Amino acid sequence: MSNRNFRDFIAVAEQQGLLRRVQQTIDPSWEPACMIKWAFQALSDEERFGLLFENVEGSEFSLCTGALGTNRQTYALALGVEPEQVNACWENALVNPIAPVTVETAPCQEVVLSGDDAKLSLLPVPIWTPGKDAGPYITTTVMTRTLDTDNQNTGVYRTRVRDDHHVVVNMNPRRGGNDQCETWWAQGKAAPVAWVIGAEPAFQLASVATMPEGRQEMEVAGGLMGSPLEMVKCKTSDILVPANAEIIIEGLIEPGERDTEGPFGENLGFMNEVSQKPVARITAITHRKNAIYYGMTSQMPPSESTFLQSNSTAGLISKILRHDLGEKDITDLYVDETFGGQMAHAIIAMRPQYQGHAMKVGRMAAEVSAFKRITVVDDDIDIRDPRHMDWVMNARYNPSRDTVIIDNVYMRSAMDPSIEAVDGVKMGSKIVIDGTRTVPEDEFSLPPKETMMQALETWKAAGLPDFSIPRRAQLRIDKA
Repeated sequence: MSNRNFRDFIAVAEQQGLLRRVQQTIDPSWEPACMIKWAFQALSDEERFGLLFENVEGSEFSLCTGALGTNRQTYALALGVEPEQVNACWENALVNPIAPVTVETAPCQEVVLSGDDAKLSLLPVPIWTPGKDAGPYITTTVMTRTLDTDNQNTGVYRTRVRDDHHVVVNMNPRRGGNDQCETWWAQGKAAPVAWVIGAEPAFQLASVATMPEGRQEMEVAGGLMGSPLEMVKCKTSDILVPANAEIIIEGLIEPGERDTEGPFGENLGFMNEVSQKPVARITAITHRKNAIYYGMTSQMPPSESTFLQSNSTAGLISKILRHDLGEKDITDLYVDETFGGQMAHAIIAMRPQYQGHAMKVGRMAAEVSAFKRITVVDDDIDIRDPRHMDWVMNARYNPSRDTVIIDNVYMRSAMDPSIEAVDGVKMGSKIVIDGTRTVPEDEFSLPPKETMMQALETWKAAGLPDFSIPRRAQLRIDKA
């Protein structure tokens, strides 16, 4: 079972060395963003940790970032599973969603600020790309609702703080949140919106994923948790929000009111351009006592947002391929930590059943995703180990035989820097690589497994340093 609320999660993460506290007073206009970038840019995945800033200049709230998407260990901790069970957990949640339940009172509404008292300057909202971003940005889950229905959407839409009572929301056409707001604007009404900060980890992981049509993130969060997500109605609208969240910001987006959004450091690794986006007026801020402000850090990969999206996307596409399309011979799927986990490199491990099976699966993955590169390998390869992947690409991949280019593809990501837009549209291409075994192989040049394991006992008796056997090595020894 996943940790029930954000506070429980960060307490366990700290116990496991996956979160560090910073006690000195820090300036939110530059220090948190720069420090968390050192954690992601300079430390290995295993060494990395999130940060909790206890004393933030100008705010009574502490500030946490980088904690959910630190590495595979924290992502698995957020779901309450082992790292190798993450994709299976996602598949189960998507197949067996659990509807949320509504409660009357909630920790997220222990303190209620409305009207002029609901000031955004009370919150320690960081500037994520100091010297380049347009200002402080709220980087968290945003919830909207369709007019006259109970249908709610959850997504992560970065939000520029314009002043104490107004923000500019990065909503785009053909995205769930914008489409729901359109149902209100078409009737000349202001659309309700809510920002959810520090909710249950499973809810936050579900929020970053692009759900299949008809599937609500709250239901998938329940599936990930193994129990219903508790929701409470906002104080100034009918939007339901996670009851155990740290902070809720409530607002209204008036039809037609727009302002500049950007520049902002995107998770692709480039600054995003300035554009006109909807303006929201803040109507209330509710929060727990001694609340923790949580903001997802993005910008140059590897980053927290890309890590979260990569893992969530891997779970979603794995479910589609294995469950919806029946490709049960797929044993694992990994998405690299670049380009927001969307227009990225996906590696699929599987047990091919016939000639051309791997290429078929690769083409299917290209069709149902925004992946730019898809590589398919046998299940005896550790797809998360670059050294093992380099070996298999040299040992089993013949470029002229095992490569397919899919051309004239509409690129969902308008920010693909390798393609020049024509009339605002980018048409690109995808590559599918079959890296599975297609010809007989010689025996591995390793001693038999029994001999290697006996030698390991000699190693230990000699007092040599202990180590964990890398999966790459274990897979090879098992076949030696």
